[in-house]
Amino acid sequence: MRKRGKKVLAIVLAGGEGKRLMPLTADRAKPAVPYAGIYRLIDFALSNVVNSGYLKVVVLTQYKSHSLDRHITSTWRMSTLLGNYVTPVPAQQRLGPHWYLGSADAIYQSLNLIRDEQPDIVVVVGADHVYRMDFSQMVKQHVRSGAACTVAAIRQPIGLANQFGVIDVVPEEPTRIREFLEKPSDPVGLPDAPHEVLASMGNYVFDAQALVEAVTRDAATEGSKHDMGGDIVPAFVAQGAAGVYDYQDNEVPGSTERDQGYWRDVGTLRSYYESHMDLVSPLPVFNLYNQDWPIYTAYGPQPPAKVVQGADGSPASADEAVLSPGVVLTGGHVRRSVLSPAVRVEDGAEVTGSVLLDAVRVGAGAVVRNAILDKNVVIPPGVQVGVDPAADQARGFVVQEGLTVIGKGQTFPV
Repeated sequence: MRKRGKKVLAIVLAGGEGKRLMPLTADRAKPAVPYAGIYRLIDFALSNVVNSGYLKVVVLTQYKSHSLDRHITSTWRMSTLLGNYVTPVPAQQRLGPHWYLGSADAIYQSLNLIRDEQPDIVVVVGADHVYRMDFSQMVKQHVRSGAACTVAAIRQPIGLANQFGVIDVVPEEPTRIREFLEKPSDPVGLPDAPHEVLASMGNYVFDAQALVEAVTRDAATEGSKHDMGGDIVPAFVAQGAAGVYDYQDNEVPGSTERDQGYWRDVGTLRSYYESHMDLVSPLPVFNLYNQDWPIYTAYGPQPPAKVVQGADGSPASADEAVLSPGVVLTGGHVRRSVLSPAVRVEDGAEVTGSVLLDAVRVGAGAVVRNAILDKNVVIPPGVQVGVDPAADQARGFVVQEGLTVIGKGQTFPV
């Protein structure tokens, strides 16, 4: 699709293994991890790309990609009449008997996609962050600046600089990168905000030919980690050809003052959990209900959610809760939690501060607190989860930073 005179191809890097999200990634790729009830993590990146007007999209996959491939092919269908597509591309060993060695190598091994499409601009985005962003605004700045590479960056407190790749800008030219610093211990603040730094978001815009040349050179560079942020961007910086796009300048239709500029890397169990808690308050930190910039997905033929009294006539209750289609709450009580499709909460059960994925069953009188329960987990009647961490560990569950996590289909010991 041509947008503002430039032909754009979007590449979504979805090969992440997601080790820090175990056990949620024991049976699926990180971008395929369910989120906010009805979505997969990749839906946020893909929705941002297509809402930006870019409708030629390839998704590079690798680890445990079956559920991810199935979700993309069944959900993200475009009009072939107009030549639009979202298509998963698995690692193919096109250039030798090895899988992707890094994010840059993933693009290098997939250069046939760029040569076939012949775009002017390539937008490269990660597949496992939660945010809204209009990439067309970033592309516009990229073209105007004359840079060969532009990196999207979000402002972070200077005290957190050692957790990110930090972008040092030219003081008199704040959209040009002077240096790319990996987790610096002595960062310098921004010219207009000395208490802040610019942290890379893992989203990039490239002139297509410059990207092809860069990943080709990198593939032949001994000692390279073949990483977009660690190798490709610094190479452009060294050439004086790298610019930065400040995420705070991005204006997304329908955003509220409260959720403008929201971005979360959900790479750990704690961040995954906390980002869910951002969704459930009366005035959520991240608003799923922005109809001007929707997050697209598909969740199957589920009926509406249903909240009814228990068998003994006791009322059910739900407050600060996200209830997905197919949820049935029968005389149970849910507070500050996210329930995915087909979850059942039975008489007298209590679910508080928890994330329940598809088809979880919480038996009558059971208590679930501060927990993440993956698909098809069954909590027997009357038991407690997340109340006694030592007891949860003894049952073989993951207990981490105050959370109890039960893996997909994991059996509750009797």
